[in-house]
Amino acid sequence: MLNDPRSHGLWERTAPAAPPTAPLSDSVRADVVIVGAGYTGLSAALHLAESGVSAVVVEAVEIGFGGAGRNVGLVNAGMWVMPDQLVSTLGPVYGERLIELLGNAPRAVFDLITRHGIACEDERSGTLHCGVGPAGLRELEQRADIWQKRGAPVRLLDAKETAEKVGTTAYTGSLLDLRAGTIQPLAYARGLATAAIAAGARIFTGSPVQSATQTRIGWEVKTPNGSVTADWVVVATDAYSIGPWVQLRTEQVHLPYFNLATEPLSDAMQKAILPERQGVWDTRSVLSSYRFDRRGRLVFGSVGALRGTGTAVHRAWAQRSLAALFPQLGPVRFESEWYGQIGMTRDNLPRFHRLDRNVIGFSGYNGRGIAPGTVLGRCLAEHITGKLPEAEMPLPSTAPDTLSARTVQEAVYEYGAQATHLVGARLPGKI
Repeated sequence: MLNDPRSHGLWERTAPAAPPTAPLSDSVRADVVIVGAGYTGLSAALHLAESGVSAVVVEAVEIGFGGAGRNVGLVNAGMWVMPDQLVSTLGPVYGERLIELLGNAPRAVFDLITRHGIACEDERSGTLHCGVGPAGLRELEQRADIWQKRGAPVRLLDAKETAEKVGTTAYTGSLLDLRAGTIQPLAYARGLATAAIAAGARIFTGSPVQSATQTRIGWEVKTPNGSVTADWVVVATDAYSIGPWVQLRTEQVHLPYFNLATEPLSDAMQKAILPERQGVWDTRSVLSSYRFDRRGRLVFGSVGALRGTGTAVHRAWAQRSLAALFPQLGPVRFESEWYGQIGMTRDNLPRFHRLDRNVIGFSGYNGRGIAPGTVLGRCLAEHITGKLPEAEMPLPSTAPDTLSARTVQEAVYEYGAQATHLVGARLPGKI
């Protein structure tokens, strides 16, 4: 996309082709206009079209251009904050609703993949949240206790069991979540788009929204060469928001995250490292994540941006880290590298916004966009069709909350991660 190999990296190289689309070049009418072709927007379009509602998606660049095409591909349950924190922050009604919805969200993703035959390299063997040191293990013990009391299929593994599943003795334990898994994230977005079009939705790419005006016959959303008039507007642009709803961007701090993909590993190495194909992330504050793709490439990532001095720093750190975690690997070569932005809200929880009359959207996924984006997009469709009244939504309606000193915080994230990776050589048993 945009001829930039560092924007979508491996995922763009290996995803099935996107469905044919073109810029909006006319004035069209729909029941709902959806701004943004990521997981939330595409899920909303699919569920609306399947309900017989006329839906038009306008996307500034291409399908999956934002976080949907750049993330690690972990399909996780819940948010990364402790489940009980949702209740403390949102109260018992909304907190319990959101826990229930997001706890079951990976199943909704995999059900859509099965139902629509989406080719996205889905692996359904769970994820492993790996503990770093005694403090990391204590965190996992707390998470396990909370989820198990709620009946979730999670299991705390000791250091030996973790080593058998991951292929390294570096961790003090791990939390295996059997609800979760991995996908090729851009392929999933393109698959959702294909399914939405097949159901009757229309998608226009290369069509950034320049204005949105309420008229006597509905909302008129204008792009450079066309317009959509609709009764409802779904704003699904999240951390990449620009134009009329830039406030969704300014209520979030951008946390940069990069990934590097090795060449396909040998069969022996694929049997020694993550033999069951779980996805992994750890408990460090500057965390790391890794998983295999279907061809046996190890995708390894962490906080940071691949630009300026960060490119060399993060690449060298990744080489050192892999050597420490998996000395059996020997020297590795990265064949792809890319990065994007994670939108972080003040309390690390998503938001439901009613931005104007019949203008709604969810945003602020805090690094958990795949499963939450899918089910919250469905919620928007159900709300518009009357199946889900506002009183039963998983989040209360709130106004966007502009963060002060946002650019300072973003610089701290980017250059703090670079400093951490510059001095942080991972040592076996001391990561």
